[in-house]
Amino acid sequence: MITAENVTKWFGPLLAVDDVSFQVERGEVLGFLGPNGAGKSTTMRVITGFIPASGGTVKVGGFDIDDDPLEAKALIGYLPENAPAYPEMTVEGFLKFAAELRGLRGVARAEAVERAIRTCFLERVRHQMVDTLSKGYLHRTCFAQAILHDPPVLILDEPTDGLDPNQKYEMRELIKEMGKEKAIIVSTHILEEVEAICTRVIIVDRGKLVFNGTPGELKSKSRTAGNLRVRVLGVPTQDVVARLRQADGVKGVDVLDETAGVLCRLAGKPDPSLIAQVVVGAGWKLGELAVETGRLDDVFREITISDTVAEVAQ
Repeated sequence: MITAENVTKWFGPLLAVDDVSFQVERGEVLGFLGPNGAGKSTTMRVITGFIPASGGTVKVGGFDIDDDPLEAKALIGYLPENAPAYPEMTVEGFLKFAAELRGLRGVARAEAVERAIRTCFLERVRHQMVDTLSKGYLHRTCFAQAILHDPPVLILDEPTDGLDPNQKYEMRELIKEMGKEKAIIVSTHILEEVEAICTRVIIVDRGKLVFNGTPGELKSKSRTAGNLRVRVLGVPTQDVVARLRQADGVKGVDVLDETAGVLCRLAGKPDPSLIAQVVVGAGWKLGELAVETGRLDDVFREITISDTVAEVAQ
């Protein structure tokens, strides 16, 4: 549904997007990650045709965003970063206006507006002026305009920005449900959001694409992925550490907690069954044994900071 090939964007001497290529299929929710200034919002604006690319091509539903802009944009629902809306309109009035811009008239317009209001939980503010809305309700209003025409492609820039925890949950569940039938790109800096709703992740750093894969594949790149967490109860810390360091496959032992037994992380990806045998064989009580899956924030920092740190060191 979305194909970006060798997309490049210059702002004068500044290269904001550097030869980025990726695809999004129907049924995918793609998480678009990167540190501030990495080129996320610029890439999304190019994909929607809001700004032109300096090089490369973008196709939406097979239509080139430059050669066939009306056909391509008709397939897109877009929630921009700052959730713009006309402040002098009511919520319902703004949605009716947006529906007319999308070519909806009469009964079709009324049904689309009502559906969007229900979907985005806007009943209590439907007659309220836009400039009196809280940040959360403003964001939900602008999300409602993005889905009015039931587009097959959604491009959402920080869709949970300004929402309270309950609203964030509702929005994430809505995106997950829509993602079963649509192609969705979600730009976010909230890593827990990526785990909650995304089927695939790409990371851009200083304009370049540096990762493209599933959240699980991203987590597996963590230095702690595959290490063991083991908790031993009722045994002095030094005894636990000394015994575990001698176990096959263990390359290091870090003590993480001593408040409820001794919780250690074992580096080297040792065999869990072997470690269980070591603990039980010593006559100790095993309180916890788990393989660490890695942490997205650790990998994100490693991917987006390591090159920068190396450059500064040079």
